[in-house]
Parts: sequence; C-alpha cells; structure tokens
Amino acid sequence: MHSSRPALLTDHYELTMVSAALRDGTADRRCVFEVFSRRLPAGRRYGVVAGTARLVELIREFRFDAADIEFLRRTGVVDEPGAEWLSGYRFTGEIDGYAEGELFFPGSPILTVSGSFAECVVLETLVLSVLNHDCAVAAAAARMVTAARGRALIEMGSRRAHEEAAVAAARAAYLAGFRFTSNLAAGQRYGIPTAGTAAHAFTLLHDDERAAFASQVATLGKDTTLLVDTYDISQGIRNAIEVAGPELRAVRIDSGDLAVIAQQSRQLLDSLGATETKIIVSGDLDEYAIAALAAEPVDMYGAGTAVVTGSGAPTAGLVYKLVEVEGRPVVKRSEQKATIGGRKVAVRRHKPTGTATEEIVVPQGVPDHRPNDRLLQRSYVVDGEPVALPTLDESREHLRQCLISIPWEGLKLSAGDPAVPVTVVPAE
Repeated sequence: MHSSRPALLTDHYELTMVSAALRDGTADRRCVFEVFSRRLPAGRRYGVVAGTARLVELIREFRFDAADIEFLRRTGVVDEPGAEWLSGYRFTGEIDGYAEGELFFPGSPILTVSGSFAECVVLETLVLSVLNHDCAVAAAAARMVTAARGRALIEMGSRRAHEEAAVAAARAAYLAGFRFTSNLAAGQRYGIPTAGTAAHAFTLLHDDERAAFASQVATLGKDTTLLVDTYDISQGIRNAIEVAGPELRAVRIDSGDLAVIAQQSRQLLDSLGATETKIIVSGDLDEYAIAALAAEPVDMYGAGTAVVTGSGAPTAGLVYKLVEVEGRPVVKRSEQKATIGGRKVAVRRHKPTGTATEEIVVPQGVPDHRPNDRLLQRSYVVDGEPVALPTLDESREHLRQCLISIPWEGLKLSAGDPAVPVTVVPAE
C-alpha cells in the first residue's frame, strides 16, 4: 500500500480529465472547488468536520513517483504530456475550510480548494475519501458522547475496520470526545490515551477464572479491569474481588442485558465492599444503547463496530464540486444535484447567550457583520504550503464548545430538522 504516496489513491477519471485539459489548454484555468453535503444522514441533526489535518498532511505528500508514472503510462491511463505533468505535480494552491471540530449542516461550504483546474481536480477522491470517513465517524462518536452524559468512552473498533481506517476512526472518535482508544497506532501517531487489559481468550487460557485474574493482577496490579462475563457474571465478580480485593479499579461486562446486569453487578460489588470498583460495559453499543443505559450504574462505555462504521451512516455524503472558473461562478443545474456557484463565505449567528441561531452563506461576497457572528472558515494551505493548525486537543475542545452552542433540540437522537438552519444569501 502506498500509505506514504497517496497520489494513486484516486479515481481513473481524475487523470483522464487532466490529460484532456492539458491537450485543450484549459488545465491552467483558475478554479474553485467546494466540499459540502446536500443533506445529512437520516436521523442526524448535525455533521462534524473531522480529518482535515490528516488531509493536509496527505496533500503535502501527494506526488507521483517513477513507479506511479510507469504504471500510468503502461496502462494507458495518461498520455505522454499527462505523464510529464504528473511527474512534476505539487499542489500550489489554497485550501480554506471549517475548523476541525466545527459543526456543519446541509449546504455548509466546509472546504474550499483553489488553484489550477488540473492541480485541484486530481485531489477530489483523496479529499472525499478522508473527509467522508472521518466526518462520519466523528458525528456518530459525538452522538455517543452526548448520550453518555459525561461518562467516559473508549473506542475499541479496530477489528471491525480496515487497518488504516481504524487509526483514522480512533482519531475522529477522540476528536468527538472519546476518552481512550484501544488502537496503539493511534496512540503513537496522535498522542491519544490508549487503554486495554484482557480478552476472553486470556481467561480461557487458564485452568480457571481465578487463575486468569490472579495472573492479570500480578502483572498489572489492582488498578486494572477484569473481564467477568466469560462464564457466570456474578461468580466472576466474586472471583475478581476475592483475587484483587475491594480496591480493584473496574470490572468489564461484554454481553447480556446490560441494564439489568449493571444493576445486579453494582449491588453485588457494593455488598462485597468494592464500592469504588467501576463498571465498564461493552458489546455492540451505539448511541441508542448508550442512551438506554443512562439511568444505570455504568461508569464507562466501550464502543466498537458502531463508532468505526459511523453508526449506520458510514459516509458523511460529502461532494466535491467545481463552483468557479476564472472568477466566474459555474453552476450544475441537474435535478436533485444542483449547485450554487461562486466561492462562498460562511458565518454562524448566535444569540447574546451564545446559542447558535443560523448559518449564513454568501456566494461571491461577505455577509453583513452582526454582533455575535463567528466566521467559520480558516486557512489550511496558502500557496501550496500548510499553515499552523490547531492541535487535536484544541479541535476536541472546539467541538465541545460547538455542541454547547446549538439549541438543545439539536442534540436529540430522534430525527428532526438540522440543529441550525443554513441560509444562502443570493449574490449581488
């Protein structure tokens, strides 16, 4: 896999368009492409921008090496002028967009890519593959964080995703407010706290459950989590406390009717004197299952499949469309897929209390400024060079503040209108 050479992580037709545009003289026309969604996934009231910093780094590395060019020549994907142009490719344009952690809604211009037609069009697939995945995971994870009501979450879905998607998903989930990930590569690359102790296989390896627990405690100490549902949960809890004592940090339950089991487990732990031992639950949890456990004595949730697959919405539904050529707005007019031409500026309006009321998008102009307006776009790349970006923790805090700012109805898990309406002001 060309993980450090992302240039071929693209669609065939991007390069045939480059060859044709080079031949007819339009390749160097100055263009503006825009990333936006026409609608949110069913049941969602907001989207979350995630993956932009990853994307900027991939664009920095976007080069066609000799092996890439030889493959494209040999397979006839590009002609000689196209191959020569690609061999010297380097993005020299500008990229602006919403901050990572920002909320978006239908019509929000979350990323704007400007430059020559050729240098922008070859980025389409990379841009969309990164943003569609990371935004989908972040939105699902943010809904889980809201449902958890302040209780901690650990992302543990690596085994349910492509190996590189798993790392990106862990980053997006942490951005959305998850406390930990089980993925060590995400810990190394992004500084995300990692967590994990033992699986059922470790218990089954030993002659009995107590022996497995004793081994784990001997190695990790009492500040560990014992998985108690390999056999009988109640007996597992008794064994855990007998081995580790009431100072055991936590037990984890990965199966069964978690609402009932959590109550019974809490009662049993308390009766054994382990009043400070935490209960962690996992097992196909999504935002709805987490919300259903809100009244139960659960201290932490582990989410896997649902978070790494966007909890039923594995793509954010983003598109990458040409909206301006040589300063002239261009518009796609087909039914159901129309676009609004021109480079856009977006602000979010707020009440004096800080509650967001509306998003204003102005094509080819600047919105009239009002008190409590917040400009949504920032620079990511200028003249081909990335600019200083917020840290992942800063983006995480940005999302937390954004979720506080939207009307409380926008945090509901039920279907409804977007949390903040988007108004597109006609160009003058």
